[in-house]
Amino acid sequence: MKRVAWNDRYLIGVDFIDKDHKLLMSTMDKLLKMSEDVEKTEWACREGVKFLKNHASEHFKREEDYMKAMVYSEYEIHKHLHDEFRDKTLPALEREMEESGYSTESIRHFLGVCIGWVVAHTLTEDLAIVGKRSSKWADIPHNDEKEAMEQTVIQLMQDMFQLKARMISGQYSGEDFGKVICSRFIYRGQDKERWEISLVFEEQLLLKIVGGILNTEYLRVDDMVINVSRYIFRQFLERIRESFPAMDLFELEKESLLTQEQLLNSFDREQPACSLLFDTGVGYFAFCAVSADSIRGKLSASIDHQNAMDTIKQYLIDENASWKEQKRKILVVDDSEFMRSSLIRLLGKDYKVLEAGSSVSAIQNIVVNRPDLVLLDYEMPICDGRQTLEMIRSEETMADIPVFFLTGRGDRESVQKVMTLKPEGYLLKTLPEEEIKRVIDEFLAARA
Repeated sequence: MKRVAWNDRYLIGVDFIDKDHKLLMSTMDKLLKMSEDVEKTEWACREGVKFLKNHASEHFKREEDYMKAMVYSEYEIHKHLHDEFRDKTLPALEREMEESGYSTESIRHFLGVCIGWVVAHTLTEDLAIVGKRSSKWADIPHNDEKEAMEQTVIQLMQDMFQLKARMISGQYSGEDFGKVICSRFIYRGQDKERWEISLVFEEQLLLKIVGGILNTEYLRVDDMVINVSRYIFRQFLERIRESFPAMDLFELEKESLLTQEQLLNSFDREQPACSLLFDTGVGYFAFCAVSADSIRGKLSASIDHQNAMDTIKQYLIDENASWKEQKRKILVVDDSEFMRSSLIRLLGKDYKVLEAGSSVSAIQNIVVNRPDLVLLDYEMPICDGRQTLEMIRSEETMADIPVFFLTGRGDRESVQKVMTLKPEGYLLKTLPEEEIKRVIDEFLAARA
């Protein structure tokens, strides 16, 4: 992050509030520059933080007086958010900076949290004061709760991030759609019911969202991006809570970052009641909700004010290392369970092998998982290999994925028939296993 830039999307149309918001942004921008300049003194940062805190408190008071004067119906909720941020979040962050001697890392953490909170609060709660929030999502017509949740999330993505999302799966089960950041929130309901919410964002989408909100560009996810997104996600869930009172998200109890493996473990234990996968055109994200704690095994530490810096730093290190070590993906498409099992056994040690028993399942797998190679049975019933390959080649987003046909026929006429479709290659099912493995290894090695 190089700067905190003002964006006219933050304007709510009340002069003194807009002026306060601009000053808050400008102050955070100056503090960010100080944190990057080793010659700036600790005293300068201390004074800057003090100014930011004082201005935030004064702004909250002026805004609360305005809400009372206009008899704003959600005044108490809005004031509670101000109190939590001023009386709990800011003091905890300031203690952290004091204990670290106002280190660059602690100031970045302070600013990441402040930026995320101020931006999300402005785009949701503050716009609601003047009736500029575009819709009351609870009023969206729907046939069932899943459809209502789908429309709610789509509306939120448009209103908060100006992204047009479409749901591509109503039964997301942790399928791999690239390098992701997964935030997990545990809420307690008023009746002590426990809700677990997981928000899974493809890295490039998260960079797009944070960059778009702050009017800047990011090339990688770092501690600042994580801290900004954490508080944006909380506001996202607050809007979900308003739309679905049955999801009693009364009090945030725990927050953590999940690895890809931990995310998959959660689905092994219990499929969420609501688990939706969306495509925005610039990346995928998933929304998963279950009224239980579904994670098995060791988790990364819950994030709190005392450990946030170290926890986020370690998470990014672990995730980057894990991503570099990830295996390449091969999708085996065959109506024979025996053939799929044989290839999984043959290739599973060196590759991540996915399977599909039909053309429909194959296309879904390709959309979500984007394999490095597809091994496609030519003689499948209903929709055969020819038709499946035509579907793959007709879709721009998957047309360049290499496909090898699997066929049980080795006669000249059958081979010529297969090759007219111009796959990257073909493999006879009757070949020795070591030969099949050799061909695949050499092909993927050449594309590395």
